[in-house]
Amino acid sequence: MTRSTIPAADAINRLIQEFSRLPGIGPKSAQRITFYLLRRPEEEARVLAEALLALKKKITLCSVCFNVTEDDPCPLCRNTERDHTALCIVEQPQDILALEHTGAYRGSYHVLHGAISPTEGVGSHDIRIRELLERLRHNQVNEVILATNTNLEGEQTAMYLNQLIAPLGIRVTRLARGLPFGTELEYADDVTLTRALEGRQEF
Repeated sequence: MTRSTIPAADAINRLIQEFSRLPGIGPKSAQRITFYLLRRPEEEARVLAEALLALKKKITLCSVCFNVTEDDPCPLCRNTERDHTALCIVEQPQDILALEHTGAYRGSYHVLHGAISPTEGVGSHDIRIRELLERLRHNQVNEVILATNTNLEGEQTAMYLNQLIAPLGIRVTRLARGLPFGTELEYADDVTLTRALEGRQEF
């Protein structure tokens, strides 16, 4: 078996640096993960590496809702038992996971992949708003639920979307204020999310 040309210390430092790039993982956590993997059998490291490669190779965006998926359209869009006259707009794919976990919503989704944030240089053309309007023009949608995050960027995005959608004659609602301002949807608990869905209000 050919030995690696990278010295052991360099290989360790390189992996620590790569783990440190991940959100929520600082240098200490990256170091612990690296040495944990070093102690594990080689097969476990191979399985992890293959899973990471599969993530990049197999995952794509649904051409309908822009959720992450291996099959296009995604299972949610293909599901004929869901109410496709209701469309819930979220910022990120992980927000769908949070809402689906509650079991309180059985409609369809649209993922923006961001929020309008002038301070960060993100405008309306940088997120999936054009595709949203195309969906609304060509599909029978009776209600749009704005489920953007309850922070400044999320509120700006919701207000902008309301201005675009309301003239189309579609009912526009917003998640109820059971969600504290500044909360990101993916971190809200199931009870709070369920109440926010059930108590949604006209925008």
